Amino acid sequence: MQSEKFTTTSMSISAILGLIKANDIAIPEIQRPFVWKSKQVRDLLDSLYRGFPVGYIIIWKNPNVKLKDGSISSGKKVLIDGQQRITAMMTAIAGREIYDDEYKLGRVKIAFNPIAALSGEDEAELFAVQTPAHLKSKHWIPDVADIFSDGFSLFKFINEYCANNPDITPEQLDDVISRLKAIQTQSIGIIELSESLEIDIVTDIFVRINSKGTTLNQGDFVMSKIAADELHGGNSLRKIIDYFSHLAVVPSYYDYILSHDKEFCAKPEGYIKKLEWLKNDNETVYDPQCDDIIRVAFMHQFQRAKLAELVKMLSGRDFDTREFKEEIIEDTYNKLYKGVTKFINEHNFKQFVIAIKSAGFITSKLINSNMAIDFAYALHLILRDSDEVSVSEIKRVVQRWYVLSVLTGRYSNSPESAFAKDLRQISEFGVVKTLKNIEDAVLSENFWNVQIPQDLTNTSTNNPTYLVYLAAQVYFNDISLLSQNICVKELIELGGDVHHIFPKQYLKDNGFEKNRYNQEANYAYLDRPVNESIGKQAPINYFRVALEQCKTKVIKCGSITDINDLKHNLAMNCIPDEVFDMDYSRYVEFLEKRRILMAKKIRRYYEGL
Repeated sequence: MQSEKFTTTSMSISAILGLIKANDIAIPEIQRPFVWKSKQVRDLLDSLYRGFPVGYIIIWKNPNVKLKDGSISSGKKVLIDGQQRITAMMTAIAGREIYDDEYKLGRVKIAFNPIAALSGEDEAELFAVQTPAHLKSKHWIPDVADIFSDGFSLFKFINEYCANNPDITPEQLDDVISRLKAIQTQSIGIIELSESLEIDIVTDIFVRINSKGTTLNQGDFVMSKIAADELHGGNSLRKIIDYFSHLAVVPSYYDYILSHDKEFCAKPEGYIKKLEWLKNDNETVYDPQCDDIIRVAFMHQFQRAKLAELVKMLSGRDFDTREFKEEIIEDTYNKLYKGVTKFINEHNFKQFVIAIKSAGFITSKLINSNMAIDFAYALHLILRDSDEVSVSEIKRVVQRWYVLSVLTGRYSNSPESAFAKDLRQISEFGVVKTLKNIEDAVLSENFWNVQIPQDLTNTSTNNPTYLVYLAAQVYFNDISLLSQNICVKELIELGGDVHHIFPKQYLKDNGFEKNRYNQEANYAYLDRPVNESIGKQAPINYFRVALEQCKTKVIKCGSITDINDLKHNLAMNCIPDEVFDMDYSRYVEFLEKRRILMAKKIRRYYEGL
């Protein structure tokens, strides 16, 4: 029966915010980034003011668990759907500061126009995201949170507003403000999922609900789950995860934690000390989010990959008896805490980043797969805990596995299933043997000679195969095209742009469409003076100029004046020898030849790791 699965009720906004403030409903704290746009907050208030429905809030009561003494522990409620709406109301109505998607602390302030509200027009703009114009306007209330604050004086406000706006009477304004304040008494539907529901069903509900709108993932579900569990220290563990992901992006946030979360800093376990190193960390190659930390810790400690299983284990699920047991919860939290601690350890993290960077992935721009890098870090931690290979060998194995997974798109589709398969193989055969088996299975001659060149027929500079090519250029310390001493690595680190070897305008003038001239095999990093000297010239022209200056020593294109240096430079940038005779009529031939050369470089790079 449906009544056994969930119950429906309604609750006022002020009551919901009160329950969250009292920690009766677990929601990850305001340290989590708020991803709604400001106009979405405005639209929510507008809907509430007009009495429109704003959807249900869905919560789940954690299943009761059997304690060691035989008694039953009642679970807290976990927010399944509605976090963004609740956070929007917290900042706009309750006036609380939140962190945006760039981890900047602030408020979303919503202005309100009583005169527009008095007009009764359906299209009237009643609410707006606050701008300086609203602060200067006599018509607008710049921040509706002032109206809902405990210190708000309605009598004083009416007198001042009516003095500045004589077209509205005190009675009219009183009616408008009363309607505005009534927002906090507006009821929102609550769907409470029964604690007797199978966790599989709750997880499925969570995924289905969050497949639209602001997508949440299984990591968010785990975060909400552990935030509800104070008995086992889940709330502190959640903070460690939250704070790490925050500090990885904004190191200066460490001082804020010290001054604003003294309870966390005073924990005898010394949580804050485990994070202290991040206050001076400016590394941006791998800035893990909360779900990355959870996923890596889970794979490392449990040799499992599906986070839905972690939710079950955190609830005490016995997979054999289907009961919920306290000892399973304790064991799960102990292992998860150990895994998170290993993840955030300064030495572990920095050694892993060094491995990734020394493989040529020197900036986050070259990292396009969080799943691949997450598994690589889990692998790094697994190897550090074992004696399968020497410490010096760990780096090489991790590098090869990461590059292999990127080149083959190993974790692009159904990543958790692929993770689970690889972890089972690692458990049975070890990391090195598993890697060798994968290489033997997928890295055929056809892969290197056919698949990789085909993968380079894209137009995107974010294509995984092209990014591996750039990492190879960094790894080999290649000099940029037609330059004497400017490395590709320097141009990537400085945020330089790729340029067209066959100039874009030259190809456009000769009838080529965008999808033809924007080809990865037509891209190269160029030093700005070199790019300016090329201009719109055909390769047959500017490469011959570069060749001629090796004889005359008069620099006109690039900075190379030695023929051997020129040949070496063209080779390291995978430019075919025929380029000196190529114009637009041979552009397709150029692309085909260069893709083959790029593929050979990628293979030489991988096999050299």
